[in-house]
Amino acid sequence: MHKIFRLIHQDNSSSARMGKLITPHGEITTPIFLPVATQATVKTLSNQDLFACRIEMLLANAYHLYLRPGGEIIKKAGGLHKFMSWPKPILTDSGGFQVLSLSDLRKIDDAGVEFQSHIDGTRYFFTPEEIIHFQKDVLGSDIMMVLDECVEFPCEKDRARLAMERTVNWALRSKKNFCAERLTVSPQLLFGIVQGSTYLDLRKECVERLLEIGFDGYAVGGVSVGEPQDLIYEVSSQVAKLLPKDKPRYLMGVGHPEDMLEAISCGYDIFDCVVPTRNGRNGCAFTYQGKILLRNAQYKDDFSPLDENCPCYACENYSRAYIRHLLNAEEILGLRLVSLHNIYFYNELMQKVKEAIQNNSFLNFKKDFLANYLKA
Repeated sequence: MHKIFRLIHQDNSSSARMGKLITPHGEITTPIFLPVATQATVKTLSNQDLFACRIEMLLANAYHLYLRPGGEIIKKAGGLHKFMSWPKPILTDSGGFQVLSLSDLRKIDDAGVEFQSHIDGTRYFFTPEEIIHFQKDVLGSDIMMVLDECVEFPCEKDRARLAMERTVNWALRSKKNFCAERLTVSPQLLFGIVQGSTYLDLRKECVERLLEIGFDGYAVGGVSVGEPQDLIYEVSSQVAKLLPKDKPRYLMGVGHPEDMLEAISCGYDIFDCVVPTRNGRNGCAFTYQGKILLRNAQYKDDFSPLDENCPCYACENYSRAYIRHLLNAEEILGLRLVSLHNIYFYNELMQKVKEAIQNNSFLNFKKDFLANYLKA
């Protein structure tokens, strides 16, 4: 069987690691952060912006694309890559988290999920098999996620067990559907998702059962859904110890710099989150000296760049004062510039992490970064 993930180097004082992941649209080096292109676009940014930020892979959402523009249009365009003119890898989420957020509009049973569109009220029914078909044959995703049931926090253990059992059963059905049509050359990849809320015994059982099914990679879902930071760290670190070292590990929805660094030290490889772009649209810039809230009056006559040491387009050409003016005047350029900087910062952080891992200095890098970043 074609090996799709290769471990390049592990830091000698932690579980932080570098790897190479092979996808149909190219190889990527991990650890990696995926900007979120929910509806086939990273909000306010063009693909040219993303190329300038050296982004290697994006995340799009099957649920949203299924509703709008719909599978017929995307398939007619030749798949998601051609539809959005993105030549690099794309990971698509199955929509399990979106189903959680539609608690008033959905009904879940063992067969699948019935839900009402948040756009026009139309009712749909998703099965695990249909989600795989949509991602594989319509979207043409490089990495597909199985349909899972994500629960809220806090969650009673019986409810968490039911969702975990359902997630495993759906994963098995997804794998069977996937294998029935899997390509033999440059295959698309299928990831299983570990659920179980904050109950470590449920998480352990879920991992063991997913390993029996076998997937190209393993994601940890249902973290960062309202639980305190210490629980996020405990669950993610304990689950990481159970996952195979020769497969990529994806911590879903975790995207604050300090949280990613903690997860990288536990051995996670892939991250995604709306944090850099959503914060960017709200006027919050990420820098190595901490977050900057640009709407604050202290920046009205600050003519320095967002980050003195950042070579991104926003920092090389504009000042904090100017960008603050754009934001307060509700000019779209302000949203774009801060979002672009944040995406550049996140990708640059991942590059520095890889260098530190190669040099066996990750823990020192993490300590130094947090000392500056959290002091603000």
